[in-house]
Parts: sequence; C-alpha cells; structure tokens
Amino acid sequence: MTTSLLLIIQIVLVVILVIAVLLQKSSSIGLGAYSGSNESVFGAKGPSSFLAKATFTVGFLFVVNTITLGYMYSQSAQSSVVDEMVPTTDVTAPAASATPATTPTSTKK
Repeated sequence: MTTSLLLIIQIVLVVILVIAVLLQKSSSIGLGAYSGSNESVFGAKGPSSFLAKATFTVGFLFVVNTITLGYMYSQSAQSSVVDEMVPTTDVTAPAASATPATTPTSTKK
C-alpha cells in the first residue's frame, strides 16, 4: 500500500517537475513565452526566482521519494514467496533401529 502511494506521488512529481522546467526561460524561451505576463503574478523579478525555487523544491522531493522507493523495494526483495508457502508440520521422522545392521556373510565354494 505504501509503495503504491509513493509510486503515484513519484509520477505526480515527475509531471510537475517537467512543467516547472519547461516554464523557465531559456535561450529559446521554452513554454514561458505562452504563459503571458508573469510579472504581475510572481512579482517584480518575474517568474525566474519563483520557478527556480519551485524547481529545486520539486526536484528535491523527487530525489527523496526515489531513494525511499528504492529502500522499500529492496526491503521487500529480501523476503521470498517460498518462505511463506512452507507449511509447518508435526510429522516426525521414524526412529532408527536399536540393533546394528548385520552384513550377510559370504560363503566360498
């Protein structure tokens, strides 16, 4: 249950991280050109400092979530399905005979 929740969070973080990276200005402007006037929403400096902080935060959460998922999957890999399938039985082995086994004597003709 926990690993599936973390996997869903991982996918959401990836989508947010891709969007945050594509919205940043670059030499080819990227998708930031389609967002309109961001100066009024993000402040006087524009979206650059806000998007840089948001990208760093989402990237940090992505790395922490990846490490957590790796640890949880490695812990679950240490147990085997076969270990859980072996039933416990109360059957005991037969007791060994108390008399020593004798070897047949060979007769020479």
